[in-house]
Parts: sequence; C-alpha cells; structure tokens
Amino acid sequence: MDLESKVCVVTGAGSGIGRATAELFARQGAKVGVVDVNIDAARDVARDIGTDAIPLKADVSSSAEVEALVRSVKEKWGRIDVLVNNAGFGMTGNVTTIAESDWDRIMAVNVKGIFLCSKYVVPIMAEQGSGSIINTTSYTAVSAIANRTAYVASKGAISALTRAMALDHAKDGIRVNAVAPGTIDSPYFTKIFAEAADPQALREDFNARAALHRMGNPEEIAEAMLFLASDRSRFATGSILTVDGGSSIGNHLVR
Repeated sequence: MDLESKVCVVTGAGSGIGRATAELFARQGAKVGVVDVNIDAARDVARDIGTDAIPLKADVSSSAEVEALVRSVKEKWGRIDVLVNNAGFGMTGNVTTIAESDWDRIMAVNVKGIFLCSKYVVPIMAEQGSGSIINTTSYTAVSAIANRTAYVASKGAISALTRAMALDHAKDGIRVNAVAPGTIDSPYFTKIFAEAADPQALREDFNARAALHRMGNPEEIAEAMLFLASDRSRFATGSILTVDGGSSIGNHLVR
C-alpha cells in the first residue's frame, strides 16, 4: 500500500475532499489525524476509519489550536509524514461588496491556516529528513471566476506559497505541492443548490463550466492527493496538480 505506516494529518477532513482524502489514505495503510473545526464531523470520519485514526478539533487560523493538534499527533505516533492543508471556504462578493471582516476570515483560514499548520509540522519533518505537504488551491487561481474576489485571491496566494515553501524546504527532504480542483460535488455545493431558486438549472450551469461537462467528486481529488503524498511523486515539488475537468482551459466560457 502506498502509505503503509505513514502518519498523515488532513485538515478540513470532516466532509468533502478532506473526508475522502482521509478515508483513502487510511485504506492505503496510513495512520490519520482527522482535523476539523467541527469535532462531531471529525469523530464520524475517524470512527468510520477505525483504530488508525484520531479526531482532532482545530480552527486552523488559531496558532494555539494548531500547535496543540500537531503536538497530539506527534505524541500519539511519534512522527508526521504527510500534511494535507485542505481546510478552507469561500463566499460571494467583489471588493466593493464583501465585508472587511469576511475578507479577513477567508484569508485567515485559507492562507494563514496553511502557514500555521506548516510552521509546526515542518520542524518535525525536517528532523525526520522527509515529508510531503499538500495544499488545496483551486483552478480559480489562474482562471478567475466572477464575484468571488476574496476566495480567488486566497487561492492565488496558496499557489504562490506552495512554490515558496517547496524552494525553502527541499534541503530538509520535504516536498511541497498543491492540488487545484475544479468545482466538486460536495456538501458545500449541495447546500448552495438546495437554496437556489432553480437548483437543477444551477447544477447544469456548474456542469457546463468544465470541458468534461460535469462537476468532479471528492474521491477524484483524493486520488490526486494520494499521488502527491506517496513516493510515486518523489521527484515532484513546487508543482500544482490541476484536476478540474478542464475548467481552467477556457471551455467553461462555452455553453
């Protein structure tokens, strides 16, 4: 198995891409720290995985909470081999309509969260002489979408941060890469569709944005995470692996 005996930490693991990634990693032999701001969701995932998973509550924008979760994983298993910085969210608004507090919150979770988790995990990996860090960015970092200014800006920052970290920590044996998903049929979008005036029309609109004319599913992104976590990608660092159904190549402009 690709992750046999490796210790992995996945943030935002209570649902969607994070949950699918935690579950796939466990099936590949990993021990998994299941991190989510919603501890009940984290417990559900850890319970489904079994004895090789522990649920951990953390707001990744809090230095104290991140330090505590990293310490808990290190005390439990003695090392950390893989960190998946997946926690994040978005909301509508352009620079004139989004509230300053909402802008700050998106940046705190999406960007500062990666900084903090990496800040406390990198020294552990450096001491081991090995490790893989995977950040969740988005195709919108290179192909912006309307009325999501803060989200798009945060994802652009994540892609740049990924490359900077890869350069800084290659000497420590740490690889840093990112996955850039397209629109994923996850609980986040299920809620958006349910609240729409015409849920089916909105779903069809999202499907049409991809060259493959469908949204992805969390398991497809988890497979990309697995590749970057495993030794199969041992020569990859500073890479942005785009898995977006062709949303970033212009076909989303054609209806």
